[in-house]
Amino acid sequence: MTASRIVRLSAALAMVSMAASCSGGTSSDEPTAVRVGFFANVTHAPALIGVAEGYFVEELGDGARLETATFNAGPEAIEALFAGAIDITYIGPNPAVNGWAQSNGEALRIIAGTTSGGAALVVQPSILTPQDLGGKTLATPQLGNTQDVALRAWLAEQGFSFDETGGGDVSVVPQANAQTLETFRSGQIDGAWVPEPWATRLVQEGGGHVLVDERDLWPNGQFVTTHVIVRAEFLEQHPDLVEAFLRAHVRAVDFANDHPAEAQADVADQILAITGQELAADVIAAAWGNMTFTVDPIADSLVQSARDAEAVGLLEPVDLTGIYALELLNGVLAAMGREPVFG
Repeated sequence: MTASRIVRLSAALAMVSMAASCSGGTSSDEPTAVRVGFFANVTHAPALIGVAEGYFVEELGDGARLETATFNAGPEAIEALFAGAIDITYIGPNPAVNGWAQSNGEALRIIAGTTSGGAALVVQPSILTPQDLGGKTLATPQLGNTQDVALRAWLAEQGFSFDETGGGDVSVVPQANAQTLETFRSGQIDGAWVPEPWATRLVQEGGGHVLVDERDLWPNGQFVTTHVIVRAEFLEQHPDLVEAFLRAHVRAVDFANDHPAEAQADVADQILAITGQELAADVIAAAWGNMTFTVDPIADSLVQSARDAEAVGLLEPVDLTGIYALELLNGVLAAMGREPVFG
């Protein structure tokens, strides 16, 4: 396993000036920094595997150095990308769409898929039907993140009202995932729409049950939970490094699928290193079965997620033409004798 440096970025650090954060090194003799972001979530397993197995370092080679940053939710990662503090990040679909919209399509591109599935609405035992949610309080990781949009869109379909301040028929309260586990266990919240491993932890450690498995809401159970985006300027300046990153990413996805036991151990080790908290092996194993790891970005689901965000008032109508840049990934796949993916 590598000793890749873990850098924890807060929203404040994410707002560091572009000039200060974009310098890859102090001289041309130094390797170029490739700054990769991800979350300490099982849905970001390929990122954690890529670090643990050394794939990123191997594929980037001597001409680049890997730096990593961790985030709680997508909007934080987008802030860091806008500030030039990261170059590539694993992220959910809705923050990527928001970043695309906020920058008029200039700041980022989606370069690969990562994970399908692995998100659910977990509720207290007394809640048995959607109708039981009236007057209840539900949590999401952050306002406007992928699970937040999914919950609000689903609540709207059930006929519930809500707003961005926690008002309405159902109160939606964004909070960090670790806090959600504690507030759920204490009864301060009645449920949460969260990614893995938090959905499984709310069941196993919080005594909740799954009211909605998000896979049941999508055709064939397939929808993008996590994909990879790149800062557009970095892609233009360093396509060779982006291609090297993608080779590592494909290897990590393959490892997750072909060697699940070893991959789960890698994920556990990385989460412990990042958070200082050990995640039980049975939690990771249970969460693993709720996800599919794939480099296919499942583009149709991204479009629908954007429409859902528009419908609940978190996004103005946006043209997503050009958001995908899959040429480098398809080149990597072609070299491996694999079929291309499409945006």
